[in-house]
Amino acid sequence: MGLILGVDEAGRGPLAGPVAVGIVAVPCNFIISREFPGLADSKQMSPTAREKMFRILQKRRQQGDIQFCVRCTGAKRIDDWGLTRAVISAVARGVYFLAPEPDGISIYLDGLLKAPSEYNQQTIIGGDEAVPVIALASIAAKVMRDRLMTRIAKQFPEYGFEKHKGYGTQEHYAALKKYGPCILHRRSFLH
Repeated sequence: MGLILGVDEAGRGPLAGPVAVGIVAVPCNFIISREFPGLADSKQMSPTAREKMFRILQKRRQQGDIQFCVRCTGAKRIDDWGLTRAVISAVARGVYFLAPEPDGISIYLDGLLKAPSEYNQQTIIGGDEAVPVIALASIAAKVMRDRLMTRIAKQFPEYGFEKHKGYGTQEHYAALKKYGPCILHRRSFLH
């Protein structure tokens, strides 16, 4: 039986922290809408709803009928490589982890994302709203990145990462002005 993979990213635009790519793998006959009622694109869900959906995703992984991973590329690599290459790297690492061989694999990716060329794949603009497996990948990426930024905030409390997750809010810009950038900041995004 083949697998369907959904791929989406979170954290493309922040000034700090990694870009995170979520990859979810389900069997071809798995009916996501039945198993995940209320599923939507992560950006359209409240943090509480995302966390609830993520817990269901974790439970289903423990039961063995879904696999997922989140692969991150950090600020230094984003600065060194550029955002596009950083995202491509995270996508490839996640796809190879969940589906090392391309046979029997169909990959659906959101936006302009691309998987390694040997895989059968389709990129769908707005896929996180239209394709349930991409929506699950969106939730995995967003929840894991948000959790990471909340943990990191304890090491760098002056920036307020737990509130804005590295995005360019007024509070974040004020902290940057007062303290300068830390190792989590994407220098190439601060110009």
